[in-house]
Amino acid sequence: MALTPFLEVSEAIAAMGGETIYQCMQCGNCSGLCPWPEVGAPFRTRQLMRMGQMGLEGFESDEILYACTTCKLCVINCPRQVKIIDVIRAMRAMIAETGATPPSLRPIMGSLHSNRNPWSEPADKREKWTEGLEVPRFDGSQEYFLSVCCTSAFDPRGIKVARALVKVLDAAGVSYGIIGNEESCCGEALRKMGGEEQFMSLAERNIQLWSERGVKKIITTSPHCYMTFTQEYPELGAEVEVVHYTQLLKELLDQGKLKLSQELGKKVIYHDPCYLGRHSEIFEEPRAVLAAVPGLELLEFARNRRRSLCCGGGGGRLWMETEPEQRFSTHKVRQADAAGAEVIATCCPYCISMLTDSAKGENLDEKIQVLDVTEVLAQSL
Repeated sequence: MALTPFLEVSEAIAAMGGETIYQCMQCGNCSGLCPWPEVGAPFRTRQLMRMGQMGLEGFESDEILYACTTCKLCVINCPRQVKIIDVIRAMRAMIAETGATPPSLRPIMGSLHSNRNPWSEPADKREKWTEGLEVPRFDGSQEYFLSVCCTSAFDPRGIKVARALVKVLDAAGVSYGIIGNEESCCGEALRKMGGEEQFMSLAERNIQLWSERGVKKIITTSPHCYMTFTQEYPELGAEVEVVHYTQLLKELLDQGKLKLSQELGKKVIYHDPCYLGRHSEIFEEPRAVLAAVPGLELLEFARNRRRSLCCGGGGGRLWMETEPEQRFSTHKVRQADAAGAEVIATCCPYCISMLTDSAKGENLDEKIQVLDVTEVLAQSL
């Protein structure tokens, strides 16, 4: 049976920011690189692009449109420079306008609207993670505003990372402060889910807050915040200098401001977060920080840096169900175990969450620790 193109749909996708969809020539390179086929999932990037070009019904299903983790592996290898993530974001924005966002993502988007975070926690509890610590308040006199992402502020596992980072920053004598409850989510995940208008609202709120408080430099705990602040906020008027904490820690180590004395004596394998690696081209700083820890043996996954396998948590997938054998993080945990690693180190709250869950699911959580780079460093102070 012949399919009838509905070109008004493809025109709408282009109008919402997915105009490069017309550059796709269906070479299939994207589907060949995508990790989903490797784990037996039905998602095919090439198919999605074609359905979008033709305006065909069915692309909006959860297992097609919402499968993409926005890992960017296809984008950096596309011979036609199709901005595939932007196309998918435009498609999702169209679906969001009709109210047909997947049920599992609706509470997340609702919480971002009402609480300014995706964790259904009251906005006035954002700084609760600081309890028992003397974390400075940013008043404009400090060099850095420490932007602690929503996951590091509200998720119990993420809170441990934020507290470890404070320990390291204090040890190095860094001038920093937090703003706290007035902060809002960077909006990256919301935008990838299709909440374009809400993203703009959050972004404008954050940019105004920074301006009012005199923020000039920002330390981010999340690669997702880093990418958003450096690549998307400037288009909305933000004028700030942003560093991911691993960049700052590398600098502090080089300057001799961080003294590491405790030997770790463990085999540590590093996982490249997609949003720090492929999205932001930061590969070496986290490795240099880990390599500076006495007694640490640094291992690598067979696929690393620009070819690294995604954890599976981006693009809203952190809040969606995935079949056990289709979880990229589970395959990474198995690979780490096969390599003889005792610790999987990374520097993204989504990756920490996904890898921790997979280590437990594989009954390897007592054999392999999943730690943030800053947690590894804090153990060596």
